[in-house]
Amino acid sequence: MVTLEKLVELPAFGRIVLAAGKSGISRAVTGVNVTESVDWADFFKPNELLVTTGVTMGNDPEKLEEMVAFACGRRAAGIVINTGPYIPEIPEAVIRFADSQHFPVFQMPWDYRVADFIKITVQFLMIEQGKEALSQQILAELLFNPGMDRAYMRNGLFKLGFGEDADYGIIVCTQDTEKPDMLPFAQTVEDVFHARYAQYLAGVYEDQIIYLVDRSKVRTPDIPFARAAAKIQESIYKRNMESLLVGMGNFYRDIAGIHKSYHEAKMVIQLAKRQAVPPICKYKEIGAYKILMEVKDRERIAGFHGDMLGNLYRYDELHGTDYVHFLKIYLEEDGQTAAISRREFIHRNTVLYKAKKIETILDADLTRSFTKTNLSLAFMIEDILQ
Repeated sequence: MVTLEKLVELPAFGRIVLAAGKSGISRAVTGVNVTESVDWADFFKPNELLVTTGVTMGNDPEKLEEMVAFACGRRAAGIVINTGPYIPEIPEAVIRFADSQHFPVFQMPWDYRVADFIKITVQFLMIEQGKEALSQQILAELLFNPGMDRAYMRNGLFKLGFGEDADYGIIVCTQDTEKPDMLPFAQTVEDVFHARYAQYLAGVYEDQIIYLVDRSKVRTPDIPFARAAAKIQESIYKRNMESLLVGMGNFYRDIAGIHKSYHEAKMVIQLAKRQAVPPICKYKEIGAYKILMEVKDRERIAGFHGDMLGNLYRYDELHGTDYVHFLKIYLEEDGQTAAISRREFIHRNTVLYKAKKIETILDADLTRSFTKTNLSLAFMIEDILQ
């Protein structure tokens, strides 16, 4: 993904100043366009960098404020304001708005030719988009074609900056909704991963943002991945966006392992959808799930699930109770009455009553660690079977 951060490194940006919206500098850029009025809105697309001279604004700062707000709402990458006779300076209101919305606003001096800026920017984008097309092709082959030509793929990765000592792993980001639009999330994830990984490829495939990362080039090795995932969630929350599921597969030296890492990351996502506490984001953290997934005899583990939880499911179905749900919470909180009470918003006496009722239905002692282990395994089997 070509970002504003890459674009501003060009010599053409030497005299152009970032006036506001610095926190949005990792926004994706797909093109550049000139616009002088909100009436021209149909002529630019999302993720384009806009340039304006204000020639039609008549020195009216409110019109500029309206344009910047409109461009932000239409998901432009940012806007370059050519200050001069039509826009003497960027109004404080524009700067405050851009900072609050993480929307980059650049100031270009009047003697800088807009035509030259556009020409250089378009040339750069064409070159970068060519590289991006190559990276998308290679990433797709690595993910979806296990019978790939390894020598060709290895050579392609080398061209894209992955060295012989690369340690490959896949990270998948998605939403727990039907047909989510992942592009708005891509910029947020890019902010965090760009700060963490010196080398990676990224692609958006249907409902997933997929990253191929090189663990040997982690910029922040002392910070655990779980903290990076939490930072993504915090950033999304600040922007009033729905939460994102993040899953990481294992790392492999051989590029053939990339395909496996992708499926491991997807398995983490599936488990994370069902298990909110504690949050899972790495394949190596899924514990006993690994063993259960290796069991070939699905009827046997399904039988174990029925032996452990069948009566409780039948009781709930007959009486309209929620004891299966309660038992999950009970096990997640290790039977701690106060914690269960707070989490379920029920009195501690109700917690004790429900626990005793479940013991009666299942003919089991919930205070025994062996019982709790078996019940936890039954719920893990349920996650896998479903």
